[in-house]
Amino acid sequence: MTEPHAEIEIGKKAPVFSLKNQTGATVKLADLKGRWVVLYFYPRDDTPGCTTEACDFTAGLAAFEGLEATVLGCSPDSVESHAKFIKKRALTIGLLSDPEHTTLEKYGAWGEKNLYGKKSMGVLRSTVLIDPTGKIAFHWAKVKAAGHADAVREKLAELRK
Repeated sequence: MTEPHAEIEIGKKAPVFSLKNQTGATVKLADLKGRWVVLYFYPRDDTPGCTTEACDFTAGLAAFEGLEATVLGCSPDSVESHAKFIKKRALTIGLLSDPEHTTLEKYGAWGEKNLYGKKSMGVLRSTVLIDPTGKIAFHWAKVKAAGHADAVREKLAELRK
């Protein structure tokens, strides 16, 4: 078994991705070069923690944009599920669909979870901050949804100095 988050190392090139967003458009890391990218991984649309996180990133989006950052959430949910979640919660961030877990695995965000003694495979809530050159600037391997968007914004502001 590989070590979790083995590929996510600060200063290394971020793993490339090409995923569909909530409108079905393809989003590629290469197309975001020159901007900071906040790529956060979450388990499922419209669940309590995931809704808190998405709403917090949406509420802070203007500040992220002021820091020249694009915020993207990623989960195994479908494009259609993302579209419904965005409409229901009035989200303004982009959501990426990774039903095959390809990008989730590359970013160490797919692995064994232990909930009340029951082990299963699933999304490990985490966030990666990618700099404008495409390198990993920071990695939060374990994330609590509440307050996380603020912590990411603060770290981004610090790294941009």
